[in-house]
Amino acid sequence: MLYLVPTPLGNLKDITLRALEVLQSVDVILCEDTRTSSKLLQHYNIHKPLSPYHQHNEHKVAVHIADQLKAGKTMALITDAGTPGISDPAFLLVRECIRQEVKVECLPGATAFVPALVNSGLPSTSFVFEGFLPLKKGRQTKLKQLAEEERTIILYESPMRLVKTLEELIQYFGAERPCSVARELTKMFEENKRGTLQEVCNYFASKSVKGEIVLVIGGKED
Repeated sequence: MLYLVPTPLGNLKDITLRALEVLQSVDVILCEDTRTSSKLLQHYNIHKPLSPYHQHNEHKVAVHIADQLKAGKTMALITDAGTPGISDPAFLLVRECIRQEVKVECLPGATAFVPALVNSGLPSTSFVFEGFLPLKKGRQTKLKQLAEEERTIILYESPMRLVKTLEELIQYFGAERPCSVARELTKMFEENKRGTLQEVCNYFASKSVKGEIVLVIGGKED
């Protein structure tokens, strides 16, 4: 059996009791980065064999892991933060497990875009989650498509590219489109900056930006 186990975004207290029980019970824990995951596991006194599973090796090891699960092992997949499969590795392994009729169970838990969306003040009854925009090929096409989207739009972005992305959004969406930028969610220096795209861009252009970023943008109005 494979468990998909969400892990805290930053605050180590944001993990469920059930997640801790599962991590204590499995034979192996698959980790995006064993060094990052070790801090969480050591904090909760969990000592299990760790095996790397990330975007650079998932194509090579997914079938092998599924074979081990089919043979009777029980494993948990965790990422550095949040829910596996949401802009993090998981899809290929889940698909292979389903193909081999290995049971897969996903626990509820932390996902960065949910608190960012709810806290943005923008409509949350209907939204589209796009994750990271394409870096080069297809980026302009995607921005043009999203400019016409009427639902609230959620993006992930790195701190290094935040201002550039905001400038591009202004170009395609217009400077007055409402948005919210959530940074360092659940951590000591958590910040939620709301305003128009132009206001938020000006704010972050004048400072050093750190931490994981969630961008929430209002949809196009009729």
